Formats: sequence, C-alpha cells, structure tokens
Amino acid sequence: AGMEGLSVGSVLLTGCDGGLGLGLLKGLLEQPSPPRHIFAACLDPQGKHLARIVATSLSPKPSCPLADVTDPNSIKAAVRKVQAEVGSAGLNLLINNSGTTRRSTLATETAENMSLVYTTNTIGPLQTSQAFLPLLKEAAEAEGQREMSCSRAAIINISSILGSIEVAEAWQERQDICYRCSKAALNMLTKCLALEYGSSGILCVSVDPGHVTPPLEQGMGPVTLEESVRGVLQLLAQLSATNNGTFWDWRGQRLPW
Repeated sequence: AGMEGLSVGSVLLTGCDGGLGLGLLKGLLEQPSPPRHIFAACLDPQGKHLARIVATSLSPKPSCPLADVTDPNSIKAAVRKVQAEVGSAGLNLLINNSGTTRRSTLATETAENMSLVYTTNTIGPLQTSQAFLPLLKEAAEAEGQREMSCSRAAIINISSILGSIEVAEAWQERQDICYRCSKAALNMLTKCLALEYGSSGILCVSVDPGHVTPPLEQGMGPVTLEESVRGVLQLLAQLSATNNGTFWDWRGQRLPW
C-alpha cells in the first residue's frame, strides 16, 4: 500500500480527548478512502476540539462513544455502540491510544503515580483489546483477503521509545519512571496479544508516534503532530503478518524492545 493511504472499513480510536488522538482522527478522515465507520472514543464526547472535527467532517461522521479505558463497564458500552453500527462486518482496527503520564524522577516517583499511569497505559489497552476481541475476530473472518493487515483486523498499541529497555532514550531529559514502566509493560502486552490473537488473523503491533506528550520542552518535540500522524498512518498501511508482535516508530523503523 503506497500513496493510496490506509484503507480500512471500521476503526475505533481511544484517547480522542486531545493531542495525538485528535490528530489521528483527523488523519483518518483525510485518507483518500476514509473508514466507513470511525469511532472516536473519549472521556468527554462533548469536548470542543472533538466537536469541531465531527462538525467539519462531511463523510463519514465520526461516532463518539464515551470510553473510559479504566472502566470495564464504559468499555462494554462502547463495544455495544460499535456492534450496533458495524453489525456482522466486525471491527477492523482498534488503536489503543489512551495514555497518561506524571512527571517524575527516581527520587520523586510514588506508588500512586505508578498505579495511576499503569491503570490507563497498560490495563486500559488490555481491557479494551479483550472487550473488542469478538468484533475483531468477526472482521478477520469476514474479509475476503487472508493476509494479515490493518485493513483486515488489527490492534495497534500506541507506545513510546521511552518504554524501550534497550534504547532507554532521553534519560537526562525525563526520567518519568511510571511512564517508562507502563510502556515497557504495554510492549509485552503487544507481544502477548500477537501470540494469542495472531492465529485468529489479528495483527498486533506497538507503535511509537515520536510525538511525546507532554513535549520535553515547549515546542521541542522530536516531531510535529502532523509529521507523526502522517508517518503512523503510512506505517499502518504497510504492516503485514511479518510485523506481528513487533515494535515500530512513526518513521517506519523497527525499534528494539
């Protein structure tokens, strides 16, 4: 898949309350052939930035289910909403983008920080993936093509190079122990999902968008939001079975765990 972009029937994107989530939503709507169904899951469906994107989108109109990834009942309600719209076609693509961080150093890190961040960044994607599995399986079986791809059925976990144990990037700039540990754990979750769901034809990959939130310094992110979104969507269009259970960045480069 080259310049024709990412072509996918249905997408659910979590964390559409700001930043990267809204950027990815806009990027998906601007694809040459945008998804027929797009679900922008968020904590505040009335959010003004989200409302603006929904209002200006001619087709498709994003549907915005309330989804708190830390609350299983909220996720179940989102699943019901998606199921009502996609029917037996299932859900092609789940992008687990909800994330949070707390600024910290080894000296200031706390159990409370660790729990809060892990609950959103690691348990959230686990619960969301578990809940949407039946719909992803339906999509994997419904598609005519047998090749693994984001167009058929996939779970994309938005991770971070800060979760790479081997690279251990930007240690001097930001220690953020809680964030690093949660993303390293999310990467292991990606591997586990790939091992378990791969046999059902569901592709599972971790992606570092390069757009670190909050930025290291004001305006000092290694990449702009637009570059990040363009790169991530280009990468998603190219992923296949050989990439199952691996870690990539927005430039399309493979990252070490």
